[in-house]
Amino acid sequence: MRVSPHLLPLCLLLAAALAAPAAAGVEEDPLGSPGWHLSKARYFQGETYVFAHDKVQVIAPDSAEDTFQVPGFVRVEGLGNVRRLMVFTDLNPIPKILDMEIPRGAPNVGFRFKVEQATALRAAAQTEDGVWHLGGTWIDAAGGGCSAPSIASADPAWESRLGEIRGRTWQREGSQRVRFSLLHPMDTGLAPGIPEFYLEELEVRDGNDQTLARMEIHASMSENPHLTLDLEHRGTTRLVGRDNNGNRFEGTLQP
Repeated sequence: MRVSPHLLPLCLLLAAALAAPAAAGVEEDPLGSPGWHLSKARYFQGETYVFAHDKVQVIAPDSAEDTFQVPGFVRVEGLGNVRRLMVFTDLNPIPKILDMEIPRGAPNVGFRFKVEQATALRAAAQTEDGVWHLGGTWIDAAGGGCSAPSIASADPAWESRLGEIRGRTWQREGSQRVRFSLLHPMDTGLAPGIPEFYLEELEVRDGNDQTLARMEIHASMSENPHLTLDLEHRGTTRLVGRDNNGNRFEGTLQP
């Protein structure tokens, strides 16, 4: 069947119109967040990404009752090898919460964070082909969690316990879950007269000093950070950290 030359422009326009929704759908935010364009510009310019809420599960309360200590958990399934996991919000003044490399662990992490206002909480898992797979959830909040002073800033004795680590492990077949906290004020620098002071780096190692996970942590994480990790390892777990003032911390968790 021959198409009249006069109809070709119309056919091309119709084809473009039919293809447009599919192309736009790649970038359309399933959460409808007004801040998605900010996160996209911060982290994914020139990067390949897909929304994959079924594989990158972000678990958090629908509403933050305590904006200083909001629990979150990220579970990644069905993506194969994940080399990097990033957790962030769209609308916090300090948007990134943590950025983790996982040489010998599952891409799962539990944490607590601060919320300044209602926002999307997202996780992005990067697979070995360089593609980012995004999941997320929306959290309503009254706000103020990032700009208020820490509780430690009002306690003159907090320095004597700075960096104190507590935790425990749960043994599984060929792996173990570790849950721990590290005493630190995690000051954001947004409260008047209180400079930023927060845990900045944390490395998780086995008993032979081999790296299991490596984390970059930001001041939007809650005071006295609580973390849960699933590691491809059984036995002694060492924690080695450093804050933005150069203080170093070490601790050991025994099975």
